[in-house]
Amino acid sequence: MILKADCIYFPGDRPCKPHKTTGVLCPDCDLYTPMGFRILIIKLDAIGDVLRTTSILHSLKKKYTDSYIVWLTKNNAKDLFKNNDLVNEIFVYENIATETNLDVEEFDLVINLDPSPVSAALATKANGKEKIGFGLKPNGKVFTFNDEAIEWFEMGAFDNLKKANTKTYQQIIHEICSLDYDKGEIIVKLNDVEQKFSDEYLKNLEKYNFDIIIGINPGASDRWEYKKWREDGYIELINKIQAQYNACILLYGGEEEKELLEALSSSSKNIISTGSNNSLRQFIALMNVPQIFITGDTLALHIATALKKEVICLFGPTSYNEIEDYGRITKVVPYELECLVCYKMTCDFVPNCMQVITADMVFEQVKQKINKIKNG
Repeated sequence: MILKADCIYFPGDRPCKPHKTTGVLCPDCDLYTPMGFRILIIKLDAIGDVLRTTSILHSLKKKYTDSYIVWLTKNNAKDLFKNNDLVNEIFVYENIATETNLDVEEFDLVINLDPSPVSAALATKANGKEKIGFGLKPNGKVFTFNDEAIEWFEMGAFDNLKKANTKTYQQIIHEICSLDYDKGEIIVKLNDVEQKFSDEYLKNLEKYNFDIIIGINPGASDRWEYKKWREDGYIELINKIQAQYNACILLYGGEEEKELLEALSSSSKNIISTGSNNSLRQFIALMNVPQIFITGDTLALHIATALKKEVICLFGPTSYNEIEDYGRITKVVPYELECLVCYKMTCDFVPNCMQVITADMVFEQVKQKINKIKNG
């Protein structure tokens, strides 16, 4: 048989891309790469957490140089991996075939970094010679596969430990996997079409000779109401920016932010809403346009970080220490409040953490970012 069925490029039921592109057969193909050390990573949600977990891929590939990496995630996160050449294959949780794949396929290493019962059950079910992170016992309770996962497990169980933590999420997941941590970047890559779209969007704005283009993502998921800053805070901030700079403000958000984007769009001059019904990939391509990005602790923070933007992030109920700043993220935190990092869904404190953050606090960071960009 001339077919080399163990090659990473061979999909099994159709010709591989190298053959379709050049007509080459396996015996003469320079791209033949046998599948090596097989790793399954399980990270289902949330989308932002899935994205920031991609930072572990650099260290994994460095340690397991011939590895073939499969990532199991939910359907709403799968597009994050487009153009990510460190992940060989995606298993989608909602696809019925995924369960069959987990029954049949064998992995050298299974990594589950999420102690949710669903993820833990999948990690337990998967066939792996070694397992890291979290599994599920027959009584339905989550347990740790390895001692290095205990710290993260207990942080999820006890709010005081979560609040006291000073490690970044990236450092924590590297420690769980016993990997060297050298601040590997979160991975998002635009394809040629997306890059061209982003470039043309920017080119249209450049006709107006703006001094700076600033993106603002004012929303957050409904689960975390207090990740959102005040609408009047954003309006005051925008007015301060426009009073001192010839700036273009681009607004970002989803369907749930439609009314907020409309309100902010009409609050001052040179404000453009990028729309509230973009696909995930369109959202990412549009986020590539501004030089500075202002957001709460949301998916947009991790996308802007992956796109290597200068970021200003506003924190309240969630951990600012968990965010790796990569030398580009400035954190606006009302440090004077003892209740910070409460991880509460609701709050009856007046004023609450997001009300304490002022437009002047954020504007001061905007000025510093603009100076940093101007000074190269």
